[in-house]
Amino acid sequence: MQDKAREAAIRPATSQQAVVRRPFGMLAPKVLLIGSSTGGPQALMALVAEIGPVIDRFPVLITQHMPPTFTTILAEHLARASRRPAHEAVDGEIVKAGQIYLAPGGRHMRVARRGAEIAIALDDGPPVNFCKPAVDPMFMSAIDVWQGGIMSVILTGMGSDGMRGGKDIVAAGGSVIAQDEATSVVWGMPGAAANAGICAAVLPLKEIGPKLNRLFAGDRS
Repeated sequence: MQDKAREAAIRPATSQQAVVRRPFGMLAPKVLLIGSSTGGPQALMALVAEIGPVIDRFPVLITQHMPPTFTTILAEHLARASRRPAHEAVDGEIVKAGQIYLAPGGRHMRVARRGAEIAIALDDGPPVNFCKPAVDPMFMSAIDVWQGGIMSVILTGMGSDGMRGGKDIVAAGGSVIAQDEATSVVWGMPGAAANAGICAAVLPLKEIGPKLNRLFAGDRS
């Protein structure tokens, strides 16, 4: 009995019934940011195949925990799955609607204003949350550019990367959606965000794409 009590005390609370939801931000989203890790490539391909209307009208930036070379291959798969342009982000390139930008393995992807335009800023700094690329640098840099007009999604993955940046996005007026536990390979990253109380929705993977299409079309609920 004591062993069971000890296990219960150290086991993280992951029940979705206990997760606090918050309203979606009232500002119209201007960009879609996605973070993922373990199980992410398959989840990403399923998701981008469903959000063509979003990609056509808004930029989509993705950070997947993955080493160099593998992200080149993943970008090709994302292009095929979405039937939209997808590539590893290039330092200094201008961010445009209709494109999927993938953080290259081994480098953090941020964004920065350059006059009236928004550009990719890659850096070779130390790992963040033990990861490189990491989701938090992308999330945090986006706030300076898009303020509250950010829609972010945290998909399956180990650890808690994305949770701290997600908190900042919500504080700025943006929104966070997390993949649910049942459809995640590892409910680490999305679970950390959900249990931090920053998510407007915690959804099965197959429901995230349709939800994003509605939100980017003007739905605020």
